[in-house]
Amino acid sequence: MMIKKLTYSLLLLTLFVGMTSCNKTYHIEGTSSVHTLDGKMLYLKQYSDSGWMAVDSAEVVHGLFTLKGAADEVRMVTLYMDEDPLMPVVLEYGNIHITIGATSLKASGTALNDRLYQFIDHRNQLERSLRDLDRKEARLILEGASIDTVRPQLEKEMQTLTQELDSYIKGFIIDNYENVLGPSVFLMLCSTMPYPLLTPQIEDIMRTAPTSFKAHPLITEFLSKAKENKLLIEEHQRLQENQSSLAEGH
Repeated sequence: MMIKKLTYSLLLLTLFVGMTSCNKTYHIEGTSSVHTLDGKMLYLKQYSDSGWMAVDSAEVVHGLFTLKGAADEVRMVTLYMDEDPLMPVVLEYGNIHITIGATSLKASGTALNDRLYQFIDHRNQLERSLRDLDRKEARLILEGASIDTVRPQLEKEMQTLTQELDSYIKGFIIDNYENVLGPSVFLMLCSTMPYPLLTPQIEDIMRTAPTSFKAHPLITEFLSKAKENKLLIEEHQRLQENQSSLAEGH
C-alpha cells in the first residue's frame, strides 16, 4: 500500500500574513550561554517554494547577537545555526529578546512570541508528565505496590494527560486561526505523524476552521494527502477482509 507523503518538511515551517503598515521594524537582541556558539553565524530563514531562504543573519560575539529589519508583515521564521534549525521565531514589529541556553530556547518581548513560547512551555510540561509515568510505575513497584494496582492507575493518568494535551493543542490552534501561530502549530502537529492522517483531533480543528486557514497551501496539501491516505487504507482493509472471507470459504 503506497501511503502519500508530503513533499516538504512541516517541522518549523515558515508562514506569513500581510500587514498594512510600511514603516515598522523588528529589533532582536539575543543572548547565548552556550559557549560553542561564539563566533558562529545565526540566520533567520523563511520557507518558500525554492526552499529555506535567509532573511537576516548575525554573528554571535561574546554570547550576544543583534538582528534588525523591516517588519511590514508578520512572519514565522526559523533561527538557524549554519544549517541546523534551532527555534521558531515570530518576526513582528517590536523588540524581541532571544535567549539560547543548553536546555532551553525562548523568544519573548512581543505579543505573538510571548504567546507561542507560553504554549511551548505548557506543552513541554504536559509531555514531561507523560514521560514521567514510566518512572513513576517503577518507583511505586519498588516501594512495594502491586503491579495489578499500579498499572490501571497509571493508564488512567496517561489517558487523562493525553486528553489534556490534545485538548490544549487543539484549543491553541483554534484560538489562533487568524494569525501565523494557528497554521504553524497545526503543521507542526501534522509533522509528528508518519504520514498525513485525518485523526479525530485534526477533524475537530478543521470543522470550525475559517476559509483563510483551510486555504493555506501547506494545509491544503496536507489535507489532500490525508484524504488520499484514508481511501488507500480503507481499500487495503477491504482487500484484507475479502481475502479472509475467501480463506474461510475454503
